[in-house]
Amino acid sequence: MVHGWPKIQNPTGAAGMVEGLGFAPGWLWSILLAVTEFGGGLLLVLGLFTRLAAGGTTVVLLVTVYFHWIARDEGYSGAELSLIWSAVTLTFLAKGGGRYSLDRLLGKEL
Repeated sequence: MVHGWPKIQNPTGAAGMVEGLGFAPGWLWSILLAVTEFGGGLLLVLGLFTRLAAGGTTVVLLVTVYFHWIARDEGYSGAELSLIWSAVTLTFLAKGGGRYSLDRLLGKEL
């Protein structure tokens, strides 16, 4: 959510960055990135639509791992946190939100 909030405030602000990474059109991917980073994080905190949020967030995190570790050949520099958070979101993807999630409370675990 922390990385997503500035993108929510300026949804197309990351357009140049994402186009530079090869994702065109940048304005569209910038908006999707903002929604996924902020909205996905918020949904995970709430335990609402947990697997859907975890899936989208995992994709974003694995793309960051790719660009930090493989494409730029930076070694692990910058990829460690994305790898750790990818493991966390993959766990939510596999197991769901758990007994204290809103998904469970509403009886709508996917």
